[in-house]
Amino acid sequence: MARSSLLSPVASFTLSHKPLLQSTFLFSRENPSLPTLNNLPNKLFRNPSTNFRRFVVVKSKSDDSADAPDRLISALCYFYPFFDGIQYGKYVITQFYPVQAIVQPLVPAIRVFKSFPFNGFLVFLTLYFVVVRNPNFSRFVRFNTMQAIVLDVLLIFPDLLERSFNPRDGLGLDLVMSLDSTVFLYLLVCLIYGSSSCLLGQAPRLPIVAEAAERQVL
Repeated sequence: MARSSLLSPVASFTLSHKPLLQSTFLFSRENPSLPTLNNLPNKLFRNPSTNFRRFVVVKSKSDDSADAPDRLISALCYFYPFFDGIQYGKYVITQFYPVQAIVQPLVPAIRVFKSFPFNGFLVFLTLYFVVVRNPNFSRFVRFNTMQAIVLDVLLIFPDLLERSFNPRDGLGLDLVMSLDSTVFLYLLVCLIYGSSSCLLGQAPRLPIVAEAAERQVL
């Protein structure tokens, strides 16, 4: 009698007609809100490599990674504020030959940019409404384009100061020369640093303008 009582649970367990898997909550029909293996689409199991590739593509689009066209477009955008503020380098370019050697290959493009008075404004409208406000471009391109635009907008302040305070000689002229040279060197550093970083696939953060650009890029 003791032996039969010990074996009775085993016998009742082995004679059960219910499958073991149906007793778990993954296959329970009483909990339809819970995820079940039966509810999963068969496509997930037919071609797992295709699903993995789709996941990688979606993830890469959501990141700030940039391909070769995005890097090139972003690098070219930093030429816009440099061309627009090239007049501030009239003292530095004539006095320092290394700077003149850097600017010399860009002279034809600068002449084309300066050939029409409204070219700067037209480029501004194109970059802002066609690139920055266009969600088809990656965030990498829109952020760097917005940095170049903000950098160009800041050129209004030294221009207004120079127009309102235009000394001919003396200490005033020295201050204007120092201001113009500082603005030009800042534009040159932003051009070299911004363009080279974009070509390497890295997002540069320019001082003064980076935070303002981030607020404009959604």
